Amino acid sequence: VQLQASGGGLVQAGGSLRLSCTTSSFPFSRLVMGWFRQTPGLEREFVAAISRSGRTYYADSVKGRFTISRDNAKTTVNLQMNSVKPEDTAVYYCAANHQILGAPVRFEASSYNDWGQGTQVTVSS
Repeated sequence: VQLQASGGGLVQAGGSLRLSCTTSSFPFSRLVMGWFRQTPGLEREFVAAISRSGRTYYADSVKGRFTISRDNAKTTVNLQMNSVKPEDTAVYYCAANHQILGAPVRFEASSYNDWGQGTQVTVSS
């Protein structure tokens, strides 16, 4: 599965940004989709995930500020980032998990099979 992320950029603290990720080749509706982020020197960390049915999951650090959504017809997953903070600065990656039907959604980066190229988000104070 090829993933293409877009939408990153420079935003002021308190502002908003919308990331998008499009996929190809695989039936998108079967995929669990996630967003992760990484800053230099740190491991890639979970941000949000959305199940096949649309159930959403968030890291505590972004809960109430970020919203993940999917559009199966457009094979796209989005991450709406509101009230951003300087600590949200990172490279953001979308990822796809081909997990079997009925398995619980996973939050570890190692559980995801396919990754996009990453998009830089920089939040200025």
